[in-house]
Amino acid sequence: MIETHWLWIGFNLFVLLMLALDLGVFHRKAHVVTFKESIAWTVVWVTLALLFNLGVGHYLGDQKGLEFFTGYLIEKSLSVDNVFVFALLFSYFKVPAAYQHKVLFWGIIGALILRATMIALGAKLITEFAWVIYVFGGFLIFTGLRMIVKNETEIHPENNPVVKLFKRFMRVTPDYRGSKFFVREDGALLATPLFVVLLLVEFTDVIFAVDSIPAIFAVTTDTFIVYTSNVFAILGLRSLYFALAGVMDKFHYLKIGLGIILGFVGVKMLLAHSPWKIDTHISLGVIVVVLATSIIASLLRPKGGEA
Repeated sequence: MIETHWLWIGFNLFVLLMLALDLGVFHRKAHVVTFKESIAWTVVWVTLALLFNLGVGHYLGDQKGLEFFTGYLIEKSLSVDNVFVFALLFSYFKVPAAYQHKVLFWGIIGALILRATMIALGAKLITEFAWVIYVFGGFLIFTGLRMIVKNETEIHPENNPVVKLFKRFMRVTPDYRGSKFFVREDGALLATPLFVVLLLVEFTDVIFAVDSIPAIFAVTTDTFIVYTSNVFAILGLRSLYFALAGVMDKFHYLKIGLGIILGFVGVKMLLAHSPWKIDTHISLGVIVVVLATSIIASLLRPKGGEA
């Protein structure tokens, strides 16, 4: 059995290496990410996640491998909502296509730090206060129902409290200054609209993490599995955005499917310490069936049209 601290060190070194290669080699210069490039990177990240999954199953046992895969699938599914909001933000702020990758790259760096903190706090809460799992379960059921009922996403960045607070302390340039987040003009440091978009990307991820992290705790309370499944899903988020941003409208039933999954996971949490505890194999099966059904239904019955 590999010692736990070496697992954490090795995994985080791998993440740092991949991020360094991403920014320093493959995306050294700002450019428009093509559909072909995004698909290639999506395949790379999914393949790495599956290889890691095999390693988890081999060294930590089949049950841990199943927990990782289920957690990864949940997180990957819920990240589709992030993609939709990113598309709305980039459209609203008219972010040049060549700079979108930089925003998402630094957004993901921030997301990794914030989620690691939230996972540590969540694990501490569940360990110290067992009843918290019921709070998480109830919250996920409520969120799932809200997602099903309120199927449209509205966005009003100008009303965002984070943006309002930031603008009280720092001036923002009226237009973009290339790919820069900050510029110095007339001796004063100013933020650019690109940094405002980055702030909103971070804020959005925190909101979605409030849903997704408790959902994975329903599958396992092993912080290493929760953390690694989250990280792999986040690392592939940028390529997923560039691959799906243009076709999101085609999967209009997916949001309902995600709501059902959140509700199911919430029920799983509520039953965690009861005789009716839901097995991880059943959870994985339900998630796969709901996702497949919502995608197929979207393609068979296009939005605004008949099958």
